[in-house]
Amino acid sequence: MRLRLFTALAAAVAACCALAVTGFAQRGDDSRSLTVKLRDADGKSVGTVRMTAASARSAVDVRVSARLKPGFHGFHVHAVGKCEGPDFKSAMGHLKAAGEPHGAHDGDMPSLLVKRNRMASLRLTTDGFTFGDLRDRDGSAVMVHAGPDNFANIPPRYAPNGPDQETLDTGDSGARVACGRIAPG
Repeated sequence: MRLRLFTALAAAVAACCALAVTGFAQRGDDSRSLTVKLRDADGKSVGTVRMTAASARSAVDVRVSARLKPGFHGFHVHAVGKCEGPDFKSAMGHLKAAGEPHGAHDGDMPSLLVKRNRMASLRLTTDGFTFGDLRDRDGSAVMVHAGPDNFANIPPRYAPNGPDQETLDTGDSGARVACGRIAPG
């Protein structure tokens, strides 16, 4: 009798464990992925940004491949999923929480280095934003700027009163030269 009871109990535990493992695997397979096409002001494709995450609320792996003018370029996620040329102002400012200073904006990412052969690649993982943030009611946009981003790091000898508003908003990275739309989810 005890052997049958033990066998039945062992089978029940194994079934529960199998369900738990299956549930975990399903959650783990619930990955999110999107590909964003970067386009210049003329609408020409200049690169691709691939983003993946394990879930709508987890950190995002970002991979960039682009062909642009050599040098460093500010690289951000902007708040609105619109890329209307030629200036891409329709994407509004950086993705950020209210009052967040530049360099700490949710959408701030490392500058993109384009080599002399005009090619750039970048890989990063960020918890500054999630797929939920990217695909909110108005979407968002991946933006490449004309110049490097200083992340509002201006030495006091150059700005005794601190960085000006443009530096605080954009990191002085200049014009928007490529944009990729992320549609609302």
